[in-house]
Amino acid sequence: MATYFIRRLLLVIPTFIGITMAVFLITHFVPGGPVERQLMRMRAAAAGGEAAAMSGGGGRPTVSLPEDAVEEIRRYYGFDKPVHVRYGEWLWNVLHLDLGNSYIYQDPVWDIIKSRFPVSIFLGLTGFLLSYLICVPLGVLKAIRHGSRFDFISSGLVFLGYSVPGWALGTALLVLLGGGSFWSVFPLGGFRPDNWEYLGFFDKVTAQIEHMFLPVICYMVGSFATLTILMKNSLMENLGQDYVRTAFAKGLDERRVIFVHALRNSLIPLATGLGHVFSLILAGSFLIERVFNIDGMGYLGYQSIIQRDYPVALGILVISSLLMLLGNILSDVIYALVDPRIRFK
Repeated sequence: MATYFIRRLLLVIPTFIGITMAVFLITHFVPGGPVERQLMRMRAAAAGGEAAAMSGGGGRPTVSLPEDAVEEIRRYYGFDKPVHVRYGEWLWNVLHLDLGNSYIYQDPVWDIIKSRFPVSIFLGLTGFLLSYLICVPLGVLKAIRHGSRFDFISSGLVFLGYSVPGWALGTALLVLLGGGSFWSVFPLGGFRPDNWEYLGFFDKVTAQIEHMFLPVICYMVGSFATLTILMKNSLMENLGQDYVRTAFAKGLDERRVIFVHALRNSLIPLATGLGHVFSLILAGSFLIERVFNIDGMGYLGYQSIIQRDYPVALGILVISSLLMLLGNILSDVIYALVDPRIRFK
């Protein structure tokens, strides 16, 4: 088993290189990059100056930048080198824990991303814990009452929520329940109120719940159906095993058989999802944070893509891809620990 996990760790290296290389090539060839945006700003500024000078004589200003100025801009952003050379230099810097500087903020990428960690950790951890705390009991109840009216109604609601994207649900919730709507129950967005520093402890707790209630629902809706149905099917499968029938034949109490014997083995498939907790906590959601105007890693990634801030976008890619790859390995480790029947070769 140790050999298997060593191979999995070694496979992280080529997989990481493949992911980052593909995205790096896309950022190199996609139109509207930092060089084009800077040239547009310079041409607009020069055109404005010529238009002011020609305001009395009419005509249309024509602007052409010197070739050496264009080359200097390309050199400043590093686009004067071949793409494979640029990727090699970027990867070398990443190996030395240097993610570069942001084109927009002019600050180190790591400092910009690090400032968003508390928001993403709070959102991700809250959504992750609530998903398990709600879906596990709901799945157990659906398995016990399989085929009942409660099972059919809850299944319809669960799959209805699963079919709606989180960001679309967030938009609908803001229209229905956000500030200024008919039922003005929750604020329109933001992570915390503007007067956060002046609030007391209980007021801070209340304000935080009000601001995070709708975003957390949107975070949970994607995994809600998966966890609930997985819990239900796993428990129903174990209830049909021989050891459960033997326990009933011995006269054990039904609650003890279900919640002690069957439920323990039924939690094994759900335990494997714990390996992805780190990627879920820090990855954030681009569109959900954009809808609710929450300044986390997801919103930062969205802005970096729209503004072509490639160092920030690639920095978020490095962190999220490493967390995803390591999370897959951690899931296998947890699976092997909770189920002694599993043997990786």
